[in-house]
Amino acid sequence: MIVSFEKSTAFGEMLAPPSKSLAHRYLICGALSEESEIHNIDFSEDIKATLGCLEALGAKAEIRGHTVKIGGLMSSKKINSNKLFCNESGSTLRFLIPLCLLKNEEITLKGTERLFQRDLSVFEGICVSQGMDFVKTENSVTVKGLLSNGRYTVRGDISSQFISGLMFSLPLLSGESVIDITGKSESSSYLNITLKTLGDFGVRISKIDENTMYVAGSQSYKNRNLTVEGDYSNAAFFDAFNLIGGNVAVKGLNEDSTQGDKAYKEFYPQLLKGKPEIDISDCPDLGPVLMALAAALNGAVFTGTHRLKIKESDRGMAMAEELAKFGCKVDVEEDRIEVFPCKLQKPILPLSGHNDHRIVMAVSLLCTLTGGKIYGAEAVAKSLPDFFERLRKLGIKLKEETL
Repeated sequence: MIVSFEKSTAFGEMLAPPSKSLAHRYLICGALSEESEIHNIDFSEDIKATLGCLEALGAKAEIRGHTVKIGGLMSSKKINSNKLFCNESGSTLRFLIPLCLLKNEEITLKGTERLFQRDLSVFEGICVSQGMDFVKTENSVTVKGLLSNGRYTVRGDISSQFISGLMFSLPLLSGESVIDITGKSESSSYLNITLKTLGDFGVRISKIDENTMYVAGSQSYKNRNLTVEGDYSNAAFFDAFNLIGGNVAVKGLNEDSTQGDKAYKEFYPQLLKGKPEIDISDCPDLGPVLMALAAALNGAVFTGTHRLKIKESDRGMAMAEELAKFGCKVDVEEDRIEVFPCKLQKPILPLSGHNDHRIVMAVSLLCTLTGGKIYGAEAVAKSLPDFFERLRKLGIKLKEETL
């Protein structure tokens, strides 16, 4: 899909989309209960992937509008399918591999090649050490075996999704477990979301210290009726208009949220005041929108950026490539990115979405200032299918074309 923008300014109110991070977790915990109701679900491609995989593993799900009634995964005697389609969702894949290892059946998780370029070494190591099957191809992984309780050691400088995946499954085992996180812990805010979600469903994991968690065995997930709160990750794109001449009131965000991307509220004033240095190691999903704003404002230096390489695209390089089309200079290093301020020009070359929803959204922000045309804009469906409809409601002039 191609989306063409005219210069236009955003005005109005915007209800924050539901949190994708919380929706994944609520659906998984709901599936592990006997029957729970989860409200305010937005059926993005990632969320549809998680829901489909949970049903394949034996959960019963009933959808009514934006509500999902779900449960019975562990009480189900048989899985419905041994083929799980994760599409391009890293959360789906890494959260569910440990759940597959509770079933003791051969299960294949499939997805895009880009998804399987992302690291799975933690689970591969666990499977090898416990004598379980783990066979990876360019677009799938097949596992079989029964996960054991015990002590798990996971590096803190790789995806927190590995640890969250273990946190969902280990409480269901008969014996106790310990998770040791070694080295610097990154994206720890996502672990806090998982801890809170587990607690909401009556599952307790104790933090002995910042790098050690104790997991009691033989726990069960309680039935719950919960509503997914607003998403700071996607709200950041709408709130960004307020820094470039717009006036958008973003509603529906929980000020007490544990979402790490809430940090954008601290970063945006820094971008307005000057050229700040901002550490995004705990909120890498904010990278693209922060880079776009830095280019439009006073520039910035971003540290803790090495994990941008392993997202849906290499986000640092992708943003550098697209910002160059606006006439902006970006230096990308191993764990540091510097964006220089520039006078934005209307891109002569077509812009690319890099098959990455957050790149498309960030580039769209700048196109409202200059005009421009984005190819591959359909990538927004991964997290926010109605993104362009929302922009129209704010008065942004755009046209969508199907290739």
